[in-house]
Amino acid sequence: MDIVSDPREIEKKSMAIIEDSLPELRAVPTREREIIKRVIHTTGDLGCISLLKMSPGAVESGLAAIRRGKPILTDVNMIRAGLIACRLEKFGISALCLISDPEVIRESGRKGVTRAMVAVEKGAPAAEGGIVAVGNAPTALFALCRMIRQGEARPALVVGTPVGFVGAAESKEMLMDAGAEYITMTGTRGGSTVAASIVNALLLMA
Repeated sequence: MDIVSDPREIEKKSMAIIEDSLPELRAVPTREREIIKRVIHTTGDLGCISLLKMSPGAVESGLAAIRRGKPILTDVNMIRAGLIACRLEKFGISALCLISDPEVIRESGRKGVTRAMVAVEKGAPAAEGGIVAVGNAPTALFALCRMIRQGEARPALVVGTPVGFVGAAESKEMLMDAGAEYITMTGTRGGSTVAASIVNALLLMA
């Protein structure tokens, strides 16, 4: 068996396989198609095509935020660590995550809620006009949606892909009805790697 070891060749071949396996992708607008392909490449799951949902202005809004150098707020450090550093640097973008902030830890313990929830509540104002990516905690996405509805948070784009069986599907349904531009993966599937892959697709396109 011939082993492909060149990372660029691996990615190129993977994307070609995805396109060959999903001819329906040809009907998807180019930029949305790139996001779908990046998620499928990350998960190895062709079925993701039916789960990914994007609001009509999501991609353009996300790209505009990146080009303006607006911050990216994440619910967990795994997403921030997975973002393409050279692309963040190119656009002068700060990637923020407050989950390990001492005040967040204290407040989450005092309130008896998740740290991710408090981290997003505290960080959302700093990410106004930027991108908020929630890939782990449904509670963080619930909190963000509440803030958006109340006018306390105004992100240009929400990437919401929390994973799990308690609140994940419901939080994403709430996101699609919150009034913000969004990219999400419906149901229980998702995760931080999915959120990072979506933001990276935008960083690469920008």
